[in-house]
Amino acid sequence: MPTRRHILIGASALTLAVATSPAFADAHGPIRVAGVYTVPVEQQWVSRIHKAAEAAAERGDIEYTYTENVANTDYPRVMREYAESGVDLIVGEIFGAEREAREVAEEYPETAFLMGSSFKEDMGPSNLAVFDNYIQDAAYLTGIIAGSMTETNNIGMVGGFPIPEVNRLMHAFMAGVKETAPEATFQVSFIGSWFDPPKAKETAFAMIENGADVMYAERFGVSDAAQERGVLAIGNVIDTQADYPDTVVASAIWHFEPTLDAAIEAVKAGTFTAADYGRYSFMDRGGSSLAPLGTFEGKIPQEALDLVAEREAAIKAGEFSVEIDDSEPTSGS
Repeated sequence: MPTRRHILIGASALTLAVATSPAFADAHGPIRVAGVYTVPVEQQWVSRIHKAAEAAAERGDIEYTYTENVANTDYPRVMREYAESGVDLIVGEIFGAEREAREVAEEYPETAFLMGSSFKEDMGPSNLAVFDNYIQDAAYLTGIIAGSMTETNNIGMVGGFPIPEVNRLMHAFMAGVKETAPEATFQVSFIGSWFDPPKAKETAFAMIENGADVMYAERFGVSDAAQERGVLAIGNVIDTQADYPDTVVASAIWHFEPTLDAAIEAVKAGTFTAADYGRYSFMDRGGSSLAPLGTFEGKIPQEALDLVAEREAAIKAGEFSVEIDDSEPTSGS
């Protein structure tokens, strides 16, 4: 069953049941934002959207409510309910309900929709903008570190689904690994789920038994396997170093704040339209970063850290670009 929670912050919080002025109408007060998520808000990817929305609510820029654990078949209905209630902006991820979600957006031209999507902004109505976690810059930097830490030159990689959003991060990570471990080979597998820690863990166990000594933890469960088997892991989207102090060496962090803040500003200004917000996830926009090394401070080869610092500075200065490769990665060298 979908679960709905409300976070209403501000001097004059409105309930969702009140449908008054259309979207884009009030440029001064907080706008009403609803999140529609197919997984729990604790899940890596969605947690970053949720965190950014909570921060905007704390500032008083928005009034925020959300529904989590929404099945793809139920997604259009929940979107429609929020649009009918008069929210100004609906944010979520429509990877499994692209056509249906775009049809809903078309029905509510006065509502702004900011949706994680595999397609571009010109594939739907003018009030639906798209975004993606383009954190390939940070993923590449974690690869440099991973390559410097492997002893077997065997890297395991466990992902959810082989879609562009995952593929590009894996390819960037692999490119980073090759910078410091040019002979490295990769074991790549997808578990067919966004949230199945036991399955991810079992997949990781198999890779470790097959020689992997560093695991790319695109999904929850992988770091648990690495911890139990005494190998290293690289985190993705969120920083779990404190939870796995002897396991997670580095993590690529996604910051959704620049993406959401740009959309909020556009809604308030009455200029929100179909656009590709993916660029706000790039490192030079503050949309991604390398997590603090924590307990691995001083344990990573200095040569690798020097290369990370050099490439990070070049990325932020626009002098180095990490290739965006959305094709499905495969096992091998």
